[in-house]
Amino acid sequence: MSAIVYLNGSYLPKDEARISPEDRGFLFADGIYEVARAYGGTFFALDAHLQRMARGLAALAIEGFDATDAAEVSHELLQRNGFTGKDAIVYLQITRGVAPRTHFFPDPPVSPTVFAMVNPVRSRWDPRQGVGVITAPDQRWTRCDIKSVSLLPNCLAAQAARAAGVAEALLIRDGVVMEGTHTSVFGVFDGEVRTAPASNYILPSITRQVVLDLCAEHGLPHRTEPFFGQDLARADELFLAGTTMEVMPVVRVDDRSVGAGAPGPVAQRLLHLFHGLTQ
Repeated sequence: MSAIVYLNGSYLPKDEARISPEDRGFLFADGIYEVARAYGGTFFALDAHLQRMARGLAALAIEGFDATDAAEVSHELLQRNGFTGKDAIVYLQITRGVAPRTHFFPDPPVSPTVFAMVNPVRSRWDPRQGVGVITAPDQRWTRCDIKSVSLLPNCLAAQAARAAGVAEALLIRDGVVMEGTHTSVFGVFDGEVRTAPASNYILPSITRQVVLDLCAEHGLPHRTEPFFGQDLARADELFLAGTTMEVMPVVRVDDRSVGAGAPGPVAQRLLHLFHGLTQ
């Protein structure tokens, strides 16, 4: 039985969903997306995801869809696909819509294409073991703060990580460790948690902010300050954070162990505290 998806106001089997070849998301990657996670049928930080979606739509001047309406769509997809009371991931994407191919925006504007689907949570990585990562140059555009569907540089780096048999690639720009292809990156140096400050070069990750809030609430020393590729060798701990990864210890970077080569106490504590928010 085909999963039920949402497309432009209708719920229908996924194998019946059709999107025009003139959709600007297909032609230009002219759109944004969000990924929200439900624990036991209850969404975690959904409002924050939808607020970020609204900022992305405004940044790209995509009109005709109210991001708050995605909450009802997300809950309906859980119910229609039998995920009530279960863990799931909802993917939501909005593009500028269908129009003859021109680099400038359609005039008059067209209705956006709104698509959403739900999938079970899948992860091959175990936080009790930690993961390996590689480093890669950050070749993305300079508006990484917009959760754009234009993800080719991320995909190339993620494929390099997969080919190396590891979980993620840490993207380095001008020597600074920015983030992963789909995660935020944290380092622990002399007991202090550090991560790159918010800027146009990183995504304002929802999980990143949750981790920072947990540090503040529980007295863990932390600051948003850059650390560099050359600093990775002296990190006490490294960990990733994201909707699908949650809090994931990093035990190896390229060909070097991180710390003792096992998940560290800070990452383990933050994962425990994070799970306290999702239960």
